[in-house]
Order: sequence, then C-alpha cells, then structure tokens
Amino acid sequence: MAPAETVLPVVGPLPLSEREFSLFQLLVEREAGIHLGPSKQALLVGRLSRRVRALGLTSFGAYYRFVTARGNEAERVRMIDCLCTNETHFFREPEHFAFLRQRVFPEWTRRAAQGLMARRVRVWSAGCSTGEEPYSLAMELLSHFPPDSGWEVEVLATDLSTWALERARQGLWPMEKAASIPRPLLRAFMLKGVRSQEGWMQAGPELREVLRFARVNLNDERGWPQGPFELVFCRNVLIYFGAQARAQALSALLRRLPPTGYLFLGHAESLTGTAESARCVAPNVYCARGSPPAGVSPT
Repeated sequence: MAPAETVLPVVGPLPLSEREFSLFQLLVEREAGIHLGPSKQALLVGRLSRRVRALGLTSFGAYYRFVTARGNEAERVRMIDCLCTNETHFFREPEHFAFLRQRVFPEWTRRAAQGLMARRVRVWSAGCSTGEEPYSLAMELLSHFPPDSGWEVEVLATDLSTWALERARQGLWPMEKAASIPRPLLRAFMLKGVRSQEGWMQAGPELREVLRFARVNLNDERGWPQGPFELVFCRNVLIYFGAQARAQALSALLRRLPPTGYLFLGHAESLTGTAESARCVAPNVYCARGSPPAGVSPT
C-alpha cells in the first residue's frame, strides 16, 4: 500500500501534494531551466489552477499525467507560458543604454572608420518578454545608425513564452508605457493611436524593419541562433534558472559574442559560478575578449 501523501497548504481550490509539487519542479526545470523553490508552490497553484479546470481535470496529479503524455508538447508550452514572469518596461536599467551611447556606439564608429568592423550590427534580446527591451534597443540603435547611414541593424528578440512573443510582435502598448521612453525617441519611432486605438501607441515601421522574433528555449542550446552578435541582452531571465542551467546558458551566451562583443545581464545577475573569464567592464556588462564567436572559426 502506497504511503499517504502530505498535502501542503496552498492558495486556491486545488490541493497539491509534496510529491506532485516535486514532479512539477523537475518537469519545469527540465523543460525550461526554471527552478521552482519551495516558496514558489503558491505561484504554481495560482497560475495553473485555471488551466487545470479549463481542461476539465480535477487535480494536479491528473494534469501532470496529461501534460507529460506523449504528443502533448503544445500543452507543455502552454504550462510554461502560465509560469513565466513577463514583467518589463521600456529602457529598463537605463545605465545600460547610457553605456551603449557613451562607449559602445563611439567604439563601433571608430572601428568601422578604421576598417576594423563591418557596418553591420546584430543584437540579441534573449528573454524579450512582451518586447519592451528589443524595441528600446532598436530605438537606441536607429537613433545613432539610421537607415541612410550605411549601417545595417538587426535586433533578434526571443522568448520561451508564445503569449509574450505574440504581444511583442504586435508592437502595441498602452500609452502609460510611454513614460519611460525618452521624448525624442518616442516622437521619432512610436505612433499614437487614434479612434479605436486611442490610448495606445504602436511601434513605427522603422522599428519593425529591423526586428525579428523567434521562440527560443534558453535551456536548450540546440535551438539557439548562431552568432556572432555584437550585443547580447539577457537581463532578469537567468535568475529564475537553477545553478547548473544558469552556468551553461551564460557560457553559451558568451560564445555567441565576437571578441569585442558585450553581454548585458540584469542588476541581480553575474557570471559568478561559471568557468568563464570574461571581463566585467561596467556593472553587469561583460566583454568576451579572446572568445571566438559560436559557429565561427577563430582567425
């Protein structure tokens, strides 16, 4: 006879046993790299209860069996969507954008003039959420390297959440989001909604021209885009990963940089715990000098 399961106190109508929570912890970390500590039990119950009921299921045990069944990849994606945190805003951590303006862009201009760099820039926003970060990057880049400057700019925006990616592709936000966008950039690149879109702002065509979107799982490098990327922004994403998954992802991100590329992390993140020797050149900004870009042979 199997031992009785202890039911933990939970938020919401559905009970969750210790064993069930452990199974979901392992599943989520395996699928997405996200570590759900004991304090995240209420979050899991709160975010998945509605989904369990929508499927006509009556317990988390039944949902676990359903989501792990062969052929249910779409439901596993939906589950991760429910658990992803998508909090973001335009020009978050403004010191990073100041670093671009004051150091990176002048460096690129100088190196291009010396024939040391092609006038082509690829940027990866890894974990882009609903798009505020990649659109911020696109605005900053295009304000310094406009289409008629001879520079080619591409911003790749990726996320694990299909829901967040769809929002990012739409490029549509309530006007309250405009508060953190510098006014010159707001006027240059955002369109104010009228009539049915009143109270909303829409990304302008110049931004859409340089942005690309893709679903990428940062816990599975096999599906990652190939480098090199002059800039990689992966901010406030890996804090949700377990230690091993985080170290592996950081190492792989650094391999996507050319020797003079930069990796930007969130304010609570660092390379501590990895075997990488990248140089910290500003708070939460790393330069991978000497590292050959992923997918490119060193010369």
